[in-house]
Amino acid sequence: MSVQYSSDMHPLPVSVAFSGPDNTGKTKQIGILARRMGPAATSAGPLDRYDSRWATIKADGMARWWFETGPLEEVADVLAASYLERSRHPFSTPVRLLDRGIPMLEATVGATAAVRENLGVAQAAERARLLLAPYETDLRIAEESEDALVLLHCDDPEEGARRSLAHEVTVTNTYAAYQRHLHEQINRLVTEGRFPMSIRIGDQPTIAIQDEVRRLLAPLHPTMPTRALADVHVTALGGMSESGKSTAGEYLRTHHGHARLKIGYLIEDAAERAAIPDPYRVGPIVQAELIVDALDRFCQAHHFIDSVSIESLHDFDSTAELARMLGSQLTIAYLDASKTTRARRSTAGAQDAADRDVIKSGRGADKIASIAHEVIGNDGPRLELERRLDRIVLDRRWPEHQPSTMPVNALGLPVHLESYLAEFLDRTTGLRPLIDLLVVTGSGARGKYQHGWSDLDVLVVAEASSLDEMRQILAELEAELGGVKLGLTVVTRAECRAGAVTSRLLHVLALIGSGALVPLWSSPGLALPAPDAATDIAVSLHDGIQAAIEIRRQLLKGAPDLRGLYKVTALLAKIQLRFSGIECPSDSDALTALLDAERQDTSAVATARTERPAAEALARLVLQTWLDTLPGETR
Repeated sequence: MSVQYSSDMHPLPVSVAFSGPDNTGKTKQIGILARRMGPAATSAGPLDRYDSRWATIKADGMARWWFETGPLEEVADVLAASYLERSRHPFSTPVRLLDRGIPMLEATVGATAAVRENLGVAQAAERARLLLAPYETDLRIAEESEDALVLLHCDDPEEGARRSLAHEVTVTNTYAAYQRHLHEQINRLVTEGRFPMSIRIGDQPTIAIQDEVRRLLAPLHPTMPTRALADVHVTALGGMSESGKSTAGEYLRTHHGHARLKIGYLIEDAAERAAIPDPYRVGPIVQAELIVDALDRFCQAHHFIDSVSIESLHDFDSTAELARMLGSQLTIAYLDASKTTRARRSTAGAQDAADRDVIKSGRGADKIASIAHEVIGNDGPRLELERRLDRIVLDRRWPEHQPSTMPVNALGLPVHLESYLAEFLDRTTGLRPLIDLLVVTGSGARGKYQHGWSDLDVLVVAEASSLDEMRQILAELEAELGGVKLGLTVVTRAECRAGAVTSRLLHVLALIGSGALVPLWSSPGLALPAPDAATDIAVSLHDGIQAAIEIRRQLLKGAPDLRGLYKVTALLAKIQLRFSGIECPSDSDALTALLDAERQDTSAVATARTERPAAEALARLVLQTWLDTLPGETR
């Protein structure tokens, strides 16, 4: 399947036929695609516009004619004539979109015959072929001129029929039987290869199906858009006047890289393209489609954007439709603040906020809270709002990970440290655990522990309410450390989930999430966020800046701390390597790898732990590689 060209090398027009059982969204998908393509596409419209007999049929009752009074030969003739007239109808756009392709004629006639004459699948198929035999040549030519796409609920005809009928308000026995036969006939045609392209819609939202439609159709013609909001997440902000929507939108823009858009702009932009004079007088479904159309255009023009915030949700019904269209690609966040708080925030006065509330309530804006994914209380400090927004964003970006664990003796630590950790775990993880997770970090976690050089670095996830009991346990066990310095860091699950941790702790969470760092204990069912590599690398820049400053502080001392200088030099090397996609947990390995990459002498790495001149020389080399990444001064 590829673009066909005329002799003067212009792509030939194409007709794309969307087929499938009732209530698979064919008309909806055609409408979205046609609006997006604008003058490049036209919809052929309903079949009943192509045969004048439909007017009389409708006036007398179409269902009755279809299943009872109209001779089966007449039903087949009206349908075939309509399909063929539509096929012959000229069009001037590059792409024509058809609701039901030629194979659907055979499926429809077969299902109708099955209902009216009580036929099985094979018998109904044969009856349809006989009824359509007079039009066989013309129908074959018409089918060859179409690119066929079928939308199915699923592969099971019985389940597909159930899903189709679930969308109907009332269902007669005859119509239910027809749907079951129609699904069987369509599935037969799929098996026979009459639909080169197919999509199982399942429970996918509208825009996900549209994205799949475009990926299938894109090779047919250059004017066809290739994707539909692919990999884009939309956070829609709702709430009454002065509830903090603008503050939230700006925070998402500045701290989480969201494109910030106004719903009014989106609706008006799409309406102008669609020649809709007053978009605020159209129905909620059309308004939601206009929002999605404008978002689709914006995100295609800014292909690097993966997160968008839109504000402010103003209408309950259009918001509900927006949720149906976008599915999991949409987060509705409703900001809730008291009237007193909102009146205080209004720069135009309390009455102005109250007047705007009346308008918003009339549109059902206050009811959006009932369908919101997140309701954020915003009477408190701004910091509380920002942490809640952090959590919403990171819950989506950082997958949850349930860490596995390993025994203490797998670390290869000195016996007294193994005993210390085992005792600490016994006391903090009993019937009423004080902690949620314990993991050894640093050299102790990598089998690189060196007595007299290494600290015992430990990360504990625990609630603040456990601190007093933990402090007592640590004091009682201190002697067992044998003089080894304990670097114990405690954070809560909430801090981890909101990303309210230092860059080094974020790196530890990333290592746990990837399985590169295995805890000694984790509470049953505990799930921690696994920060993505891009965020891990980006936030480590701050540690690099601090490390470069600390190296110079050490070098300016008369006698720099040898261990401190070596460790901070190794940290700066690790961070520089991380920006090249290289992860080197070992200090010596990181220093060697960086100097090798810079074609520098690596001999100082072996002695820098014990000889101050080597440590200082190594520090200067690593510092200079950092400084070389900065643009030089011009004079």
